[in-house]
Amino acid sequence: MPTTSRKSFDEVFRSIAEVEGWMTRAQAVRLWDRAAQVRAGDVIVEIGSFRGRSAIVLASGSPDGVEVVTIDPHGGTDRGPQQIQGFEEEGEQDHAAYLANLAAAGVSAKVRHVRLPSHEALPEVPGGVALLYIDGAHRFAPARTDIAEWGSKVAPGGTLLIHDCFSSVGVTLALVTELFGSHRFRYVGRSGSLAEYRCQPLSRTERARNLARQVGELPWFVRNVVIKVLLVLRLPGVAKLLGSDGSWPY
Repeated sequence: MPTTSRKSFDEVFRSIAEVEGWMTRAQAVRLWDRAAQVRAGDVIVEIGSFRGRSAIVLASGSPDGVEVVTIDPHGGTDRGPQQIQGFEEEGEQDHAAYLANLAAAGVSAKVRHVRLPSHEALPEVPGGVALLYIDGAHRFAPARTDIAEWGSKVAPGGTLLIHDCFSSVGVTLALVTELFGSHRFRYVGRSGSLAEYRCQPLSRTERARNLARQVGELPWFVRNVVIKVLLVLRLPGVAKLLGSDGSWPY
């Protein structure tokens, strides 16, 4: 595999300023740091690529010899906040922008894109995954399926990152059902709505502590839901009292 020219995080983050997407600097730092920890021969999987913002960070931050597999059907649906329904033409535009953005970043050779829904793409990654980043459909059923099916591929010691945790209702419910009582994933922390889990066995006592840490994030979840309701009702001034800057929280 060709050697990727190494750039600093700041250089990469500046370069994606115009790439459309929903990822804060702190979230990008977490992606970059975890990608830097994988080893040559490992596999990174991203579910939900949109126009390539996070894929560029993962590919640029990971060592040479790491394969980054991005999975997104680019079908025009589930394109972002309040964009569950869409059109095929929008999906084609997203796909073209995604390819162009990766090429401009110089990471195309390091990334293998699978243009399929995530549940259909499972056979495309037959082995274990060192780092899994989930930012696909945020509705409960597909989010839960992604966590359950793709999460089972995360190797021991590997990392699971999920966007819109404790912010999206569907994703948070999926966390409650799949990870709050998990004996396999330890909650590490979050950067905004980007939550990190580490794949490691947990004893009964550790599971109780793990549950308590995640339950402790629920007040922040309620705050985000209230802000979204206020923004939908066009009450940004009231939302500001809860710390909103007027944008959809993520």
